[in-house]
Amino acid sequence: MTSQALIFKLSPRSAWLDAEASGEFEGAPVDLSDGFIHFSTASQVRETAARHFSGQDALILAAIDPAPLGTALRWEPSRGGDLFPHLYGPLPMSAVVYVADLPLGTDGVHVFPPSVR
Repeated sequence: MTSQALIFKLSPRSAWLDAEASGEFEGAPVDLSDGFIHFSTASQVRETAARHFSGQDALILAAIDPAPLGTALRWEPSRGGDLFPHLYGPLPMSAVVYVADLPLGTDGVHVFPPSVR
């Protein structure tokens, strides 16, 4: 994992809009419960959406530059032993590269932007 590779956060749009207004994202309920903000890599985010957000609309996908997160970002084993990025602290909006809506397709599966491979 290089510092150049983006990481991704899935969030309900309403929670994200609140975070944008405050300047930082404290986390979704699952993040607050676990004590860190869950992120996924590009190769992990589709499975994350399917497992944890199946059938949910009004979601956003936020692309994050991990470099400014420093040592608060840790890579820890999770699903199947894969290393997932976890942020121990709030996410500053200054680290957000872009935000995209994540609609459901006609098949009920989330439609990701072409930039997420």
